[in-house]
Amino acid sequence: MPTYERGGRPAGQSAHAGKAHGRVDLMSGYTTAGRGPGRRLFLGAGAAVALAGFVAAGSTPARAASVNLLETGSSLLYPLFNLWVPAYTKANPGVRITTQSTGSGTGISESISGVAQIGASDAYLSDALMKQHAGMLNIPLAISSQMINYNVPGLNATNLKFSGPVLAGIYSGKITKWNDPAIAAINPGVKLPDHAIVTVHRTDGSGDTFIFSQYLAFSTPAWQNSVGYGTTVSWPAAAGAIGANGNPGMVNAIKNTPYSIAYIGVSFKQAIADNKLGTALLENKDGKFVPLTIENVKAAAAAMTAKTPKDERISLVYAPGPSSYPIINYEYAIVKAQQPNAAVAAELRKFFTWAISPQGGNAQHFMDAVSFVALPASAAKLSTAQIDTIK
Repeated sequence: MPTYERGGRPAGQSAHAGKAHGRVDLMSGYTTAGRGPGRRLFLGAGAAVALAGFVAAGSTPARAASVNLLETGSSLLYPLFNLWVPAYTKANPGVRITTQSTGSGTGISESISGVAQIGASDAYLSDALMKQHAGMLNIPLAISSQMINYNVPGLNATNLKFSGPVLAGIYSGKITKWNDPAIAAINPGVKLPDHAIVTVHRTDGSGDTFIFSQYLAFSTPAWQNSVGYGTTVSWPAAAGAIGANGNPGMVNAIKNTPYSIAYIGVSFKQAIADNKLGTALLENKDGKFVPLTIENVKAAAAAMTAKTPKDERISLVYAPGPSSYPIINYEYAIVKAQQPNAAVAAELRKFFTWAISPQGGNAQHFMDAVSFVALPASAAKLSTAQIDTIK
């Protein structure tokens, strides 16, 4: 069971790190606050609540496999991999794929080091890290999104509204009460409690932190100029703040903590519903408060995918458009172009080609199960070109 602890680029921009205090995170290449990576998280049957009924362990075919692949990384992408792997290995018994939910930062570092063949990540690699490791590929597999969730007694059935600047104020410790005038102003008619807000953030190297902090940075100059964005950031002091490991830990933290707020990957949408927690409407770049729906994610993707460069390292956060949901992202496989042998390279090419195919891993039933959106044809074409370079 995951544990938690108490502790005190505009849309379309390519891969440049946001400004932040501290050291450079070796897992992603982005500037961080100096937090180390979260501990390795091996999820099994005990993660069933957080995964909302998904298969919770990597699938292993009954017969001996000729090639073994290890996937580590994103807890947001983990539920999808655990739907993909049994389906894929059943039809391809010559490969064994093991999955581990370790957080995007660890997935990145283990892919770079060669410990894992597939690093699952919600974040792309920075320019600095790409320069240091020129042979790394950032291959989008699907499009995901992020929820802002809360546990406010009596209000969890209400879709409270939040803007980037208000969330930045909350997470910077400047907005401390649920009935603060800044929150009340964008939630007219809602009786907000005079109670302290408890912020929940990730303590492991996290792609969810990456896209959440991008939303704050792109919408709020003060956050961009002080904290910035990254897979880990130097969280400002906020009274009673909670740190959690992985998306399962985030769900558990807000479930067990009244008056808390958190950012959680959409593949845990069912866990949020099961625990009767609230989900916010977010203000987008056009100043509209929009719900997280597949249609609004597609609207944001449509505004951004044409800007995707050849290497596919781009933020989809804070896309323009009246219907665009503001926190969406490509879900990446971070992979070495040069593999140790031809057999591994061939299996990776085959698996990724299947994963991005509308008849394979991007089939609608897979996407629906985790509330993802399939890659648009233009992005899939770019991903295919990258996949073909794996040797």
